[in-house]
This record gives sequence, structure tokens and C-alpha cells, in this order.
Amino acid sequence: EEGRLLYEHTRNAFQTIQQAEESIKKINELGIGHLKIGASTTLCKYLLLPYLKAFVRQNPHIKITIESQSTYHTLKRLEKNTLDIGLVAKPENEKAFQFYSLGGIEDIFVATPDYLDNLKLREHDSDVFSTANIMLLDPENVTRKYINQYFLENQIEPNHILEVTNMDLLIEFAKTGLGIACVIKEFVLPELENGTLIQIPLKVPVNKREVGFTYHKNSFLSDSMKKFLDFIQN
Repeated sequence: EEGRLLYEHTRNAFQTIQQAEESIKKINELGIGHLKIGASTTLCKYLLLPYLKAFVRQNPHIKITIESQSTYHTLKRLEKNTLDIGLVAKPENEKAFQFYSLGGIEDIFVATPDYLDNLKLREHDSDVFSTANIMLLDPENVTRKYINQYFLENQIEPNHILEVTNMDLLIEFAKTGLGIACVIKEFVLPELENGTLIQIPLKVPVNKREVGFTYHKNSFLSDSMKKFLDFIQN
């Protein structure tokens, strides 16, 4: 009886090991995996989705989770290794992160023609920053901090600030004529081309910033992550 029980336990153990080996083999053959990506709503909409469409076509068995949050929170999650990779503006702490640039973005100020015309009728001061509603992202946002630094360096002091939580809302608020919004030029090109929005000329343009994919240098690179890195570099 003891011999039979030992045989049963041994056989079950070998079957479990065999099933595990077959599962691992299947995972390797199909490329099954999981990839967690962090990005702001705006970067996700305008930059990440086109990349993901092509990547998913090539790797249909990799499960992808997208966490929509600010660049600040994405970088914090990467530091804690609770995300695999993020799509962000280039981090200031470059030593801790590996960064793959997708190119530059330009911060500009825009408004509707009607808003600017009405502003000229109401106000005699040509300095729009002192008279207009200036719509910006919230203070914790990386873009807002960048623009605050631009204001400081150029002695610009907006008198009327309206804070918004994301770039899409800024664009929509600008289009409805609520004020002058600080937006990313590459994301409002259609509106600039058809005249819905007008770019406000600046004495000193805001320097372009880089955006791209980044991950913490100390993080573990899964097979799914390695495939994604190969994809974005090629």
C-alpha cells in the first residue's frame, strides 16, 4: 500500500513538472507575456497608440496594460519597478533611466481668433499674459513645471490662470474660446492649419523638449520588454 501511494505521488509530481515544462515551452513559442506601460492621456492618444497597433499585430500573445497618468507618476512607478516602461518627456535624472527618444515637441500658446479679437477690444495692454485667461496644466505636471521655468526666465507673470488636469481639456477649452492655452504644437496642427486656433507669437519661443520611451536601468527586462525595446528601436 505504501509503495502504491509513493508511486502515485511520484507520478503526480512528474506530471506536474511535465505540464509546467510544456507551459513554459508554449509561452516561449507563442511569445506569451505581459507588458505594463505608463503614459499620460495625451501622449497615449497621439504617440503611444500608433506604436501599439503595429506591435500588437506582430506580438498578439503579449498582454498589454496601459496606465494613464502624468509623467511624474509614471517615473515614480518606474523607480518602484511597478511598471515596465513609460512614454514620457525626457527625465531630468538621466543617470537612473534608459531613454529612447521619439523626437522633439514644442510648447506653444494658442487661442481662437474671436477670443483674441475680443481681448483687443476690451484691453489696451498688448501683453496678453497680463490681460488674458492663461490656461495651464496643474502645478504637479512636468509640462507645467517646464512652462513655469520659462515664465521665470523671461519675467512673464500671468495675472489670470485657469488650471486644467490634462492636455486634451486644454485644447478643447481653447477651441471654445475660454482663453489662451499652453499646448503641444504637434497635437494641434489640424486646428492651426484650418484656423480654428491661432498661435500666439512669443518674443522668446519655448525650447523644444524630447519625448520618448524610458525604463529604469535597474529594472528586470522580461522577454516581452526585450521584444518591445527591439520594436521601438527598429
